[in-house]
Amino acid sequence: MTADLSQQPRDPQAPKGRPTPKRSEAQTQRRRANSGAPLDRKAAVKRQREARRADLARQREALASGDERYLPVRDKGPVRRFVRDYVDSRFCVAEWFLPLAVIILILSVIQVQNIQSISLLLWMGVIILIVIDSIGLSIRLKKQLRERFPDTPKRGAVAYGLMRTLQMRRLRLPKPQVKRGERP
Repeated sequence: MTADLSQQPRDPQAPKGRPTPKRSEAQTQRRRANSGAPLDRKAAVKRQREARRADLARQREALASGDERYLPVRDKGPVRRFVRDYVDSRFCVAEWFLPLAVIILILSVIQVQNIQSISLLLWMGVIILIVIDSIGLSIRLKKQLRERFPDTPKRGAVAYGLMRTLQMRRLRLPKPQVKRGERP
């Protein structure tokens, strides 16, 4: 009958065979064991990197599908969703700024005085149209937000909508959930 050494009670007078750890070392070991954190730094960094990658992938998927749960903080909430739908449901001059800017830039490079004058007038016209459209949008959007969300904080919602108008509809993230002309 051989008994396992770990099963036998240790004599309290006998030396234990190792030095007693300092209190700080014992606490650190206990915390690590309880938290499930890896003991080496490389493994911890690798695990954090993988978790971050998974979060970003989930966020990208949510931006494409419009899933509210995983959207970035700047896009979350019923106010931001309403602003997105309101902007996406209407035509805005600002969303055509980039294609128009390329055309006007090409026209301004041509070395014909009349064409250069026309391109300068087009620049002015596009900018004035964008400013007028943006002012009208902000006034209507503020009114709608006051009516629909009287007690909800709306800080930055109008600026969020105006920035969304500057992006071409196909390139907007989160993707538009309403069609043009459809009211949110």
